[in-house]
Amino acid sequence: MNQISELAKMIDHSILHPTMTDGELKEGCELGRYYNVASVCIKPYAVAMAVEWLKGSDVMVCTVIGFPHGNSSIDVKVYETDMACKAGAVEIDMVVNIGKVLQLDWEYVYNEIKSIHDTTLKHNAALKVIFENDYLEDDALKIKLCEICTTIGVEFVKTSTGYGFVKGSDGKYSYQGATEHDLKLMRKYSGPKVAVKAAGGVRSLDDLLKVKAWGITRIGATATAAILEEAKKRFGIDDGKSTPSFGQAKGY
Repeated sequence: MNQISELAKMIDHSILHPTMTDGELKEGCELGRYYNVASVCIKPYAVAMAVEWLKGSDVMVCTVIGFPHGNSSIDVKVYETDMACKAGAVEIDMVVNIGKVLQLDWEYVYNEIKSIHDTTLKHNAALKVIFENDYLEDDALKIKLCEICTTIGVEFVKTSTGYGFVKGSDGKYSYQGATEHDLKLMRKYSGPKVAVKAAGGVRSLDDLLKVKAWGITRIGATATAAILEEAKKRFGIDDGKSTPSFGQAKGY
């Protein structure tokens, strides 16, 4: 595997923006196939379509559960997960119940993650647990989540949805996404069998190489083409193919 292929297999190409049409989702899958990324993370209703669009490639279909705010009941999240897996998703990115985390209801949080993980295991799918760190100012909360996820045995912990906007004192909304502090913290306190996914703000080749050096093995990105085209130039790798023209990415 060359450097470009290795980097491509770190990327979940994200096509989750609420305004994306079916045509844009298909184009996103075509981009994912072209660059042979790890997965395409697509809106739940379109999982079955993505399976068809990616047929014949080794790009996985990923989708999101309880996205982006994590507020659905456990039963609803389990149902969503089961339906997504039956439609062909082999990776599931779920959002924890953030309010329950903030009120330290660890029994609820454990039961929620365990219930969803049990469902993914039935389908031989991988589970990524999204903390939405912008809402969790206290590192102790993130550490506890890492410990719970390690105990359960989930496949990934993940920083953010990319849509966890926090309202500032000026009334404007913003988010930080995957910060150096949080990524290093999550890598430190997650077990060795739990991978860490960075999402929100990884937009350049330098960003990708930086988080890779910190032990991060997967990122969520919309800037996939820009990252990998820059990698081709920097590493002097010519795959002999002309770069296709894909539409403007939306999202994080």
